[in-house]
Order: sequence, then structure tokens, then C-alpha cells
Amino acid sequence: MSENGYGLAPDGRPKGNKVWVDGCFDMVHFGHANQIRQSKQYGRCLIVGVHTDEEISLNKGPPVFTETERYAMVRAIRWVDEVVEGAPYTTTVETLDKHDCDFCLHGNDITLDAEGHDTYAEVKNEGRYRETLRTQGVSTSDLVGRMLLLTKTHHERDDHLSDEHSERARTLSTSEDTASPYTRVSRFVATSRTILEFASGRTPKPSDRIVYVCGAFDLFHYGHLRFLEEARKLGDYLICGILGDSTVNSYKGGNHPIMSLHERVLTVLAYRPVDEVVIGAPYMVSDEMIDRFNISLVVVGCEVPHHEHDCPDAFEAAKRRGIYREVESGSNLTTEGIIERIIKNRMEYEVRNRKKAKKEAAALEALERLQGDTTKAIKITAEAAERAEPTRKWV
Repeated sequence: MSENGYGLAPDGRPKGNKVWVDGCFDMVHFGHANQIRQSKQYGRCLIVGVHTDEEISLNKGPPVFTETERYAMVRAIRWVDEVVEGAPYTTTVETLDKHDCDFCLHGNDITLDAEGHDTYAEVKNEGRYRETLRTQGVSTSDLVGRMLLLTKTHHERDDHLSDEHSERARTLSTSEDTASPYTRVSRFVATSRTILEFASGRTPKPSDRIVYVCGAFDLFHYGHLRFLEEARKLGDYLICGILGDSTVNSYKGGNHPIMSLHERVLTVLAYRPVDEVVIGAPYMVSDEMIDRFNISLVVVGCEVPHHEHDCPDAFEAAKRRGIYREVESGSNLTTEGIIERIIKNRMEYEVRNRKKAKKEAAALEALERLQGDTTKAIKITAEAAERAEPTRKWV
């Protein structure tokens, strides 16, 4: 136990009372959720600041999700205690003090403003900055790149991308003279440990009314969230079936799904309404499945037209048993709608990704030059810690 009574954080240093995380959180994905999950381990209360559309457009380029959508999406992530709307793009000591936060956290990558300056420079210098591990294999820029592939290529298995398509994927996120490890089209590999870290850990009670929903949940968005929230209200325990990649592609075609099965699983698990997921769920909700999971109600949305599939009615068993229900989520946003936003502003997003990669590469080069003087780097870090630790009160 640390002297402030909150215990030790994963880095071995004292946890804070309130801790701060901020970001764009555009096209909120499991990488964002994993940063938030890790950050929650550093403090009793996690406050998340979300930037406005105007700030993001100025510093990075146009966001895909609106600020209203992003505020709601972040607020629903299970490890978030409070959301600050319209947080400044550059994190300052003044912002931390205003919200009574001991320190801020960010992934171990680079975040730059429109001028190429480190947005966390001030809090780093004051020793009120800590780092979490960045989730490799996914970023908003990465997902934008995957979607832009839809405009020129047809669906191919990732393991068999042609040289032409692989090169197209690379140039969507980088220019010829830059290479950033943070902005590129890549893939994510899930492990059982990662899935367990995201899971709620709750099991249904014998008396619980279990609700089942299923779908692709690709590019998880505000419409998905509202549907899950409405479905969860109809019972005590919500199971979400995530359809496999081949199943989704069989009825959507093209390059769908944009996110792999395990990426979609982790994204859905991060949200409060969901208690459990079925990984690679069958398309048909059969009698056997209903009995196995003790399902009381099978729920589908009614705002979005159901997809066509060369199969019998997937919900025939639920309808026959009288446990089928359609709900209105209040949102008509779809994955196709998100892709349309990207395609409409395609050139802007390509330019955004390239600019972002170029700034990151330049910053990395400068950092490597600085780290060449090891003594100087250690001295800077030590001086920052010395200034911060004696004066910071742990409330």
C-alpha cells in the first residue's frame, strides 16, 4: 500500500486519486478502450477529456465521428468515471488542476499539435505525466486506410493481398519519404489474456433474464451503442453474438468486415451494456443455442433494414418460441454510413494520414538524436521528478 492509501500503479509508483486521460477518440475502437482500461489502474477515479471537432480539424484533420457521438461513445466505456467535453488539445497543468487530477496518462506514442509540438510537453516537464502501453496493430488512421481500400479493391483474404493492394494500403497512411510506426495499415493479433482483461467477469444468476443480440458490429458506432443500451434494458444480462469474418463477408461482400473478428469482440466487450460475447457466433439462432445459453429474449434492431442472406430465417426458433423482439435504438447510423463519410472526404483523410505520419517521423528522428545523449536525457527526467514529487499532494 502506498502512502496515499490508494496502492501502487502498474509502474510501481503510487496511484492517484483522480487521473486524467484525453484524446480525440475518433471512431472509438479497442485501442482507445485498452488505453482507458490501463489508465484506470493508475487511479481511483478516471476522468477522460474529449476534444471538439474544431480542435481536431485544426490539429489533425476532419474527424469521422461528430463530437456528440464521441462524447457518448467514451462515456459508455466501462472503465470511464467521468467525461469532460471540449477538452483542450494541448494538455496543461492548469487543466489537471482544474479537474483536481494528480497526473495524466497517454500511450507510449507521439501526439503532436498543428505546429508539430508535443501536446504533453508541459505536464512532462512538471513530472505529472505517465505512460501506458500503446495497443499495437490498430489506430483511427489505420481503420480509415482499410476503408479507403474499398474504393479500389474487392475483398481478398488478408493473407493473400496482392503486391498492388499491399502497396495501396501502405500509401494510404504514409508518404514516400516518411515511415511512422504509429500511422499505418496493420493487423491486430488477439490473445486469450487480452480478451479476459476486457471481459466484465460477471456470470448470470439462475434468476437473470438473459437477452441475446447478434451481428457484425463492425466499426462500432453510436447506432450500435444505442441498440445495445436498449436491448440491455429488457433483461438482466446481455449476451452479444459477434459473427465471424466469413459470415459477415458472405452477406456484405466487398472488403467487409473492416475489422477482424477479434478486433470487433474486444471493441464490443469494452462497453457497459455487454456482459458476455459469443466469439464467431452462428448466423442461425437455433433452439440448441437458446437452450444452451438459457436465453429469455432475442432482440434485433428495427431502424436498419435486415441484410439479405441465402439462409432460412435466422430467428425462426426465437419467433416460434415467442421470445423474438424488435427494438428502436433511436439512431439510423450504420457501418455503411460511416464508410460513406470517409469516401465523401477521401482526399482530406488521405492528406491527414500522410501529414500525421510525416510529423511523427520527424519527431521520432529528433527524439532519437536527443536520446543519443543518455546523460542529458536522464538528467532531464530526474529534474522533472524532483520538481514534482515533493510538492504534489496525494488527496
